[in-house]
Amino acid sequence: MKFKYIYALLILGMALFFAPAKAQQKKSTTKPKTTVKPVAKKPAPKPVTKKPAAAPTRSAAQNLGDAASKIAQDTSKKAGQTGINNQSLSEEIIVTTAYKPVLADAVKIRRNPDLDDKTPFKAPLAYKPIDKRLERNTDIKQMEAVKMPAELDSALYNNLVKAGAGNLKSTYAELYVNNGRDAALQTGLYVKHFAQAGDTYAKQNQSKDEIGVFGKSVGEVNSLHGTIGYKRQGNYFYGYNKFDPPVTPINPAKQTFNTLSAEGDLTKNFKDIEKDFTYALKLNGYLFNNAFHAKESNVVLSGFINQTVKQFYAGLNASVDLSTQKDSLYSIGNNLVRANPYLKFQGENYKIDAGINIVSEFVFSSRLFVFPAARLEVQIIPKYVRLFAEAKGDVNKSSLKDFSETNPFIGQNINIKNSVDQLDLAAGLKGTLAPGLGFKATVFRNDVKNMPLFISNFNFTNGYNRFNVIYDGGKATVTGFNGELDFKASDDLDIFGRVEIKDYKMATEAQPWNLPKFKLSAGTNINISDKVKLMGTLLFRGDTKDLVADPASGVGATRVVSLKSFADINAGAEYKVNKRLGIFLQANNLLNATYSSWLYYPDYGFNIIGGVSYGF
Repeated sequence: MKFKYIYALLILGMALFFAPAKAQQKKSTTKPKTTVKPVAKKPAPKPVTKKPAAAPTRSAAQNLGDAASKIAQDTSKKAGQTGINNQSLSEEIIVTTAYKPVLADAVKIRRNPDLDDKTPFKAPLAYKPIDKRLERNTDIKQMEAVKMPAELDSALYNNLVKAGAGNLKSTYAELYVNNGRDAALQTGLYVKHFAQAGDTYAKQNQSKDEIGVFGKSVGEVNSLHGTIGYKRQGNYFYGYNKFDPPVTPINPAKQTFNTLSAEGDLTKNFKDIEKDFTYALKLNGYLFNNAFHAKESNVVLSGFINQTVKQFYAGLNASVDLSTQKDSLYSIGNNLVRANPYLKFQGENYKIDAGINIVSEFVFSSRLFVFPAARLEVQIIPKYVRLFAEAKGDVNKSSLKDFSETNPFIGQNINIKNSVDQLDLAAGLKGTLAPGLGFKATVFRNDVKNMPLFISNFNFTNGYNRFNVIYDGGKATVTGFNGELDFKASDDLDIFGRVEIKDYKMATEAQPWNLPKFKLSAGTNINISDKVKLMGTLLFRGDTKDLVADPASGVGATRVVSLKSFADINAGAEYKVNKRLGIFLQANNLLNATYSSWLYYPDYGFNIIGGVSYGF
């Protein structure tokens, strides 16, 4: 055991002597301090043993260190001696313990790797030169039109059917069929029916039926349009004087009017270009007959050409109107040829139409007329009020079809004679008074030759309770005023009205028979919501006078009968259940007035019709 301790102590002393470790230093009291690097020596080789010696315990190592520290070594320079490499030693090195390197604990990098690929994608670019001329863009360009907003009902239906019924044995039906949205082709058909029977007189019945087909084709340059229709209207001659009824009850005769019509036109599509040449051609005609075997045929070929040169327009309107009228007592041809050359000038604040209307008449004899055809418009308040004036004239053809549509109670062998508007003068104002409030006011004076008039032709003995047509045998003058007003406060409220005031100065007749001197019509449309809509109309007609035979006063004697003025108020409502189904209600003659539009032919009292509509 002692040998082991001694051997370990010797090895430790050699290691401390040769190791390049730093030791504690003390200052020398005799010489200044210098640092000398000792020469390293190789340590003595360790003895080879089969088993290494056991390491000393902690307490043994501590004791050995203390013992080594007590060993005094004199490293100071002696007289006449030199240190290693001829360097003198000037420091005392004391080794206290062995050097033990200490490593710090490992520090973890608390960071996770970013697995996202954030490298931006760069698409391959290909550059091509633009073959476009460089233009100036400093000038003000025309603004593009704002697109219309999408419609609320995006799914529109091409077809519609309506049907209803009401009191007075009323029946009503309408049908519209269309091929749908197609900008190049439109085709469809329509059917209408209405019938009613009053209870004031026997066989106070009327009916109207209509059917038609149509088509329109829009090409790149021209558009074609065509319509074929059939219309039938029926009623009875039920009227008589209740205060002087016939001795024996009469059996009212039935009247029916049948019209087969056709129409076709060719027009050039509009283009907003200067010096544009436009044209149109139209052909229409009809075949008409009634229950008394009266017949009428009509064919009209009309058209126009127009050349535009800046603000100037030069053109020609022309037509050939051929008619034939037949009844039991006559068969005549009634033909007219018209030509209307014109020049139009249009500026920012004015419009001028200058032309003439040439009319050639072929009836019993040939006559040629030349009338003025001029119109002037001047803007007196920019964007609000315009002043207009016009002078014109024309020949008005007498037609059995037109007479029957005005008065369905006409009789047989109606006299045919064309009237002539020798000179029609008019002037007035039109425009906008406020946003949504439009108006038109016109004063006029017309000179009319051979003005047609309806008069009663009652002969209850022979059963002729019908109307006849006579003509004022000279030039009558009609002066008056027309006023129109339309107030559209919004898309949900629209109020409109029209008034006519006329004064007649007849040439040969005492009165303008059955022509009212005052007439007022008005109406409104109100959208309560997207589902509910209300409508209303008002008609007020002034009193009229009729000329009737008076056998009690002598042969050929006549007397004047007055028809009182009346007001007719109508109202309607529509309710939209959904986009397809709707309900409607129409009430007529709300005042239940017993008025007459024609002598001894009272109109219907209060009547109401309700029904449904369906889109598909």
